Amino acid sequence: MNKTAVVILNWNGKGFLEKFLPALFEQNFDNQADIYVADNGSTDDSVGFLQKNYSEVKLIQFSENHGFAGGYNRALAQISHYQYFVLLNSDVLVTQNWLQPLIEYLDFHTDTAAVQPKILSFSDKNKFEYAGAAGGFIDKWGFPFCRGRIFGTVETDNAQYNNVLDIFWATGACLVIRAADFFENSGFDDEFFAHQEEIDLCWRLRSRGRKIACVPQSVVYHVGGGTLNTESPRKTYLNFRNNLLLLYKNLPENHLSKTFFVRFFFDYLAAFQFIVSGKWKNAKQVFCARRDFCKMKNRLFEKRKENLQKANLQIISEIFPKSIVFQYYIKNKKYFKDLKFLL
Repeated sequence: MNKTAVVILNWNGKGFLEKFLPALFEQNFDNQADIYVADNGSTDDSVGFLQKNYSEVKLIQFSENHGFAGGYNRALAQISHYQYFVLLNSDVLVTQNWLQPLIEYLDFHTDTAAVQPKILSFSDKNKFEYAGAAGGFIDKWGFPFCRGRIFGTVETDNAQYNNVLDIFWATGACLVIRAADFFENSGFDDEFFAHQEEIDLCWRLRSRGRKIACVPQSVVYHVGGGTLNTESPRKTYLNFRNNLLLLYKNLPENHLSKTFFVRFFFDYLAAFQFIVSGKWKNAKQVFCARRDFCKMKNRLFEKRKENLQKANLQIISEIFPKSIVFQYYIKNKKYFKDLKFLL
């Protein structure tokens, strides 16, 4: 029996399945993993396409869209007997020998809970992909960035980040995680629905002493924005709301008040920037995100309490100790290497 399950969460992604499943099966020629598609209530005949053309796919079906977090939680709970889960977006093109380095790294590094490959852009294969690149980090105020991408600056891949590195978060676009770590740490938080739920999970793992790594000997290409494009007001809402959720759930008590005080100004500055750019709907969603976070905060108190009780690391070295906003916009440090962080 295989120890690894590749699980693709699908919602109206028939076009991506048609385009990218062939490469996945081609690279799984020695049947090193079982391949699942968990369908989140699609209405585009994704299920019919799979049943007709890929009978070897193990299909998990839901009657409604539970989002990224809820969909994966429900799907993985049904196949909990595997040792490793590979969470793979439907819009990812895998390459030759992409899986083996990831599994081998976990086999030999038992203190590591999860890994990701190097993720390049499908549309420009010499560039890193925005949502993952060569591993994710977060700054002292909660702003995520990547090795290979800081805000809108996406680097060309010149093998500058080909070293294996411990990171703060691994992208959900292609995340390999031990089943035991996933379940023992409560999986994704359904409250997030989609976006930054993997950062929340990785923060819990790191604070409890588990490691996350990027293994760039594995390479995949990601379309990105397959469900929501970067200009989507809905995506703006989820990113701003969920970023506040993960900060509230995971920040130590002595950093909580100051961080939220600073974030108040950063968030409203972002809303102002949207207004100046003519993106009124996006600006409105920043306000909606902060409003809804305040409504949700009370019901997250017990999760925060549990996270603080289980944390055994006082300092997480993969959290950038400065403001990435200041470094990027004021000091003009556009590239990860310029930060002199973890180098």
